[in-house]
Amino acid sequence: MKKSKITLLAILSIGLVFTSCKKNKSVDLALNINGLENLGSTAKYEGWIIVDGDAISTGVFEVNDAGEMSTTTFEVNQKDLEDASTFVLTIEPANDTDPKPSAIHILGGEFSGENATLTIGHEAAIGNDFTTSNGAYLLATPTDGAMNNENSGVWFIDNRSGSAVAGLDLPTLPAGWNYEGWAVINGTPVSTGTFLSATGADASAPFSSTLASAPAFPGEDFLINAPSGLTFPTDLAGKTIVVSVEPSPDNSANPFLLKPLVATVSTTAVNNTAYDMSNNAANTNPTGTATR
Repeated sequence: MKKSKITLLAILSIGLVFTSCKKNKSVDLALNINGLENLGSTAKYEGWIIVDGDAISTGVFEVNDAGEMSTTTFEVNQKDLEDASTFVLTIEPANDTDPKPSAIHILGGEFSGENATLTIGHEAAIGNDFTTSNGAYLLATPTDGAMNNENSGVWFIDNRSGSAVAGLDLPTLPAGWNYEGWAVINGTPVSTGTFLSATGADASAPFSSTLASAPAFPGEDFLINAPSGLTFPTDLAGKTIVVSVEPSPDNSANPFLLKPLVATVSTTAVNNTAYDMSNNAANTNPTGTATR
């Protein structure tokens, strides 16, 4: 009997030592992510594992212009990594002092065995991959009060039923994200404004006139205050129209990597006529794997 007790105590002691060793030991977490972009000097990517509902940082990294990560392996506490249920990738300020994740979750995935498949559609990320989104636009300049320069404005409106309705069918975004419209004019992306709803005006109209009211939909007339190198009014025929998904706060004046809807305006486009946009989500959604 004494021998059995001693043996049991020895086994328990070994177990406690083993557990204690795991708590103090670091192991590698490997990330293989494609489709991320260079965030510049003002922001960085940061990985997190979710353990019993708490977010634990796995480290930060940058991405160069070729999409290459500055590091792909990260030392993480062994027990935390073994207990992790989820991996999440966020965008953080470059000089971040907040120990918690920002609201800008771009990728997420559940661990199944050793691996977590990372997507923007995971509920811990954006929660939708935009592959079923669709859109339409028309060319018009309603804010100048006259039927001239009509090819110098773009509005996300569908009027094919005879009434003006929302031209965009997009999912509701979580905190940390906005939609933004763009016209790429002579190689320069010019914003039409940020928005959360396709059935209301967007956040700004720096290029529109004020001679008439703008429609209550996202869009812009490119009539005044042209950016350097451009001249307004312009002609959007042959130009590219984009709807992007942007981090908020935004780290760049250019479109973010997520561009679910795009269209090339026909050189023979008729103004005040709705045209469909193409779904581009599969070409711009980042994907990856976290391996423990």
